[in-house]
Amino acid sequence: MTALALVLFAIVDCSGQNYVTKKEISGGTKKAFDKGMAAYRNGKNLDAVKEFSKALRSTDNFIDAEIQRAAAYYDLKDFKNAEKGFERVIALDPKYKTKVVYMLGKTKMILKNYLGAIEQFNNYQDIEIKNNILLARAKKYALDCAFVDRAIENKVPFNPIKLSDNINTDFAEYLPSLTADEQTMVFTRKVNGQEDFFICKKSEDGWRLARSMDDINTPANEGAQSISADGKFLVFTACNRPDGLGSCDLYFSEVKNRRWTKPKNIGAPINSRGWDSQPSISADGKTLFFASDRGGSEGEQDIWYAKRKEDGSWNTPKNAGDNINTPNSDQSPFIHPDGQTLYFMSDGWPGMGNHDLFYSRMNEQGVWSVPTNLGFPINSPASEGALVISLNGKTAYFASDRENANIEDSAFDDGKSKADTDIYSFELYEAARPKPVTYVRARVIDAKTKNPLIAKVEFVNLSTGNIHSASTTDEDGDFLVCLPLGNNYALNVNKEKYLFHSENFGLSNNNAGKPYFLDIALRKIPPAAAASVSTPKVVKSEPIILKNVFFDTGSATLRSESFTELEKLKQLLLENPSMAIEIYGHTDNVGSDQANQILSENRAHAVYDYLIGHGIEKTRLAFKGFGETAPIDSNDSPDGRQLNRRTEFVILN
Repeated sequence: MTALALVLFAIVDCSGQNYVTKKEISGGTKKAFDKGMAAYRNGKNLDAVKEFSKALRSTDNFIDAEIQRAAAYYDLKDFKNAEKGFERVIALDPKYKTKVVYMLGKTKMILKNYLGAIEQFNNYQDIEIKNNILLARAKKYALDCAFVDRAIENKVPFNPIKLSDNINTDFAEYLPSLTADEQTMVFTRKVNGQEDFFICKKSEDGWRLARSMDDINTPANEGAQSISADGKFLVFTACNRPDGLGSCDLYFSEVKNRRWTKPKNIGAPINSRGWDSQPSISADGKTLFFASDRGGSEGEQDIWYAKRKEDGSWNTPKNAGDNINTPNSDQSPFIHPDGQTLYFMSDGWPGMGNHDLFYSRMNEQGVWSVPTNLGFPINSPASEGALVISLNGKTAYFASDRENANIEDSAFDDGKSKADTDIYSFELYEAARPKPVTYVRARVIDAKTKNPLIAKVEFVNLSTGNIHSASTTDEDGDFLVCLPLGNNYALNVNKEKYLFHSENFGLSNNNAGKPYFLDIALRKIPPAAAASVSTPKVVKSEPIILKNVFFDTGSATLRSESFTELEKLKQLLLENPSMAIEIYGHTDNVGSDQANQILSENRAHAVYDYLIGHGIEKTRLAFKGFGETAPIDSNDSPDGRQLNRRTEFVILN
């Protein structure tokens, strides 16, 4: 035995080590190791493996060479040999380089040995005391592995269908957004590094050819947009513009005279000095969700939201909170028209690795639930983009490069497809669906001239009395409002110098029926209406049905849901002090003629009493019951009888 070997033996023996380090080698071993390190630093991993192997042949317990060879194998994606190498290092000394334990966990994760990976990540957390960054990653990866192990064994239903060539091209298409009726899609297309918006309409034969939104697109990039439920408002992201407040800002454009207006910066406080992007406007237009890295964010990017004021400006944005946001990256929010289900991307919650798609639901107290991963194979090694969900909750749209990705591969494969993305649709499985929603599309016109009217539109939740949506019609007299199922709603349409119009939408039974299409003709208030019902009078107006005045069966007691409509009638009388009205009560034909006559009179009298009790002079009011004698529909069906049970008023002159 040489003198050097005796010295090394003594060192190992005295320290209790069964290996040697790079500080203890010399000669050919050192020369091979140094050459391996030079090759490794230059990215020549095959040469590095050869040199480290040479060093290990001469000194098989050379721990640093074992570490570096395993690292080179890892970079070569030869994960089987990397795993063996890291395991040999840990057998020699797991605390020599604690990162080796972490790397063994990552390697086992890639090799789909999820339970083995969890063990190593937990071991790393037990022995590492300084590297907080890797400790956080090890904790996250352990949770990811536990999730993946379950998710792959419990696949969710998923059958993505690539949209037609009228939308998808050889370039990249992504970030789709939809109007409530699913008849219009806006998406981003990237051609030779240039991002622009394209819009397409749906016909009976499918999606028509997408066309460039030339009113909005510029030589700079536009992307990450959200179109409003009615298709008249677009909010989007643009970066590094002269009027920008930060690196990327939110801008908006509106449809005026059937053209998109010149985009404007949405301004502070929505935009900040940071990165503000990926907007999602709620169906009622009252809330704007977006991603930002502004001060106050919990992670790299967080999801924020802002409420709209009555004057159209925005309140200061609020962070969505730690039930949504993580210390990592949380992006691409989509608030469904149900107003309570949020879909988003995150790499901070347990998932398949990288960014996964999640959803969270808001409860009645306004608190978001802990997010639920949409599962495998919706989340995959491919790069899933933002998700949008149809009104009924059944159809999802998203962008992916999955056509060129093997979704059966490990979710932790470091290789990423470089393919361009396309837009897909798929049927979303039931547990992940939002609350179903329908919509009302209507046009408001003057009853006589047939000209469109700009009028106030208000939907009220009859269960709570709260305003669900308040807006005005556009210059064409049109409006579209989304209504989540499970509630009953009153619609009131008002315009100065016109009689109001009301509708009722009974959706409390969660019946996901078809959307509603209405033509609403407002009648002008007759001039010089009589100030007193005691003077000679002529019925001037046609009867106006109060569609949101309700009584219990067989009763003349007003239900609380009626008060919103009766307040509208009271306000009409207050604003027109010369107006006098007569209130009519009607029933269906169920029961005796006499009982129905009495019931109709009592119901008309109840409305009369309500108005008097709320400040309307009795000289301006009269009431009358018609029983079952004046039906407006057949009494042979439940729907017909319901229409016949009504309360009306006429204007006296």
